[in-house]
Amino acid sequence: MIGRVLWFAVLLTIAGLTTVLQFDRQSERSPELAPLVPAPLRGYAQTRLAVTAIAGKNAPAALAAAQELVRRRPVPAEHLTLLAAAQAQAGMTEQAEFSIQIGAQRGWRDPVAQETVLRLALAAGDKAEAARRYAALFRREATPDALLTAIGPQVFGAPGDVSRDTFALIIARASRWQDHFLQRGLLVMPPEAFGEIVGLAIARGAQFNCAPLKTAIEGLRQRDAAATERLAAPAARRCS
Repeated sequence: MIGRVLWFAVLLTIAGLTTVLQFDRQSERSPELAPLVPAPLRGYAQTRLAVTAIAGKNAPAALAAAQELVRRRPVPAEHLTLLAAAQAQAGMTEQAEFSIQIGAQRGWRDPVAQETVLRLALAAGDKAEAARRYAALFRREATPDALLTAIGPQVFGAPGDVSRDTFALIIARASRWQDHFLQRGLLVMPPEAFGEIVGLAIARGAQFNCAPLKTAIEGLRQRDAAATERLAAPAARRCS
């Protein structure tokens, strides 16, 4: 009899834990479920609680929720981004900058972290780092073209800028998205900067396919004839 009672108690405990864990998982899509998950078992629910507190401008609650989230799940870069946002709300500027930089190093797919570090790099005058973060945003299909267009002039300001050489080297080393760069770069980057970067990338060993390269050059000609002329020699070396 006692054994049967214990057995049912074990089954009920397992059923209860399973239900709670399902609530935790579902809270990612249904934020209203997050407070129903017991504190020790919050995973996804803790993320929702942190997001809600940050959006509500409750600095102490946001900081506590974000710190607890990072303690429980320290690996995802997005969690460090949330911590940085909470720290910024609490006036912890230096800590927020550190958190966002660590998050961006871990997660190149986290667009919030990449954009934030890009702007921090610009503010610090580190144009090479800004170019690397721009590249991370550029490669992400979901990044709005409007964002890339808006910040492009700040990143690739002047001819001969180190940011242009940095970006060109990234392109030269990433053969799988060179055609994508030609198509999107023509649309979102300053035309003069785009032309110089294409030429620099060819000099750094980029193996652009000739048809997309010629298409990009024709598109550039309609926007900046002078930049097209400067690109003519390196383009001819690639596709004579």
